[in-house]
Amino acid sequence: MQPFPPLPPHTVWYDTGTNVFRFAARADGQWWVLRLNGFPDHPLYTLFIGGRVVGDLYEPPASWGLDEQQAPLLGAVERAEMLGELAGLGPYGAEVGRPCDGDYCTCQALTDEFAAQVTEKR
Repeated sequence: MQPFPPLPPHTVWYDTGTNVFRFAARADGQWWVLRLNGFPDHPLYTLFIGGRVVGDLYEPPASWGLDEQQAPLLGAVERAEMLGELAGLGPYGAEVGRPCDGDYCTCQALTDEFAAQVTEKR
């Protein structure tokens, strides 16, 4: 697994309320976002910082302090800002210009419209 940058202290992870870009944190003026991928066809998450891909991971490092069950819900204004930064990046591979189009993968359904749908708090 590749090393990821250290998350600045006191950064709070939020449940985004969506099924694509699942968790987000605002750190040093940039969004850190975990996209939920079509596991097991792809790694569980892809990390984006400031709208740029950093890498794939199967679970967030413990040092990030992400509690998936207790993360507070991200507000609508912040969610819209975060989603705008990641427009077009829902499908795995879109960040490198090769969105997944596998026959048995759900990536094709991960449009911007789908990513913006808010689900109930988990």
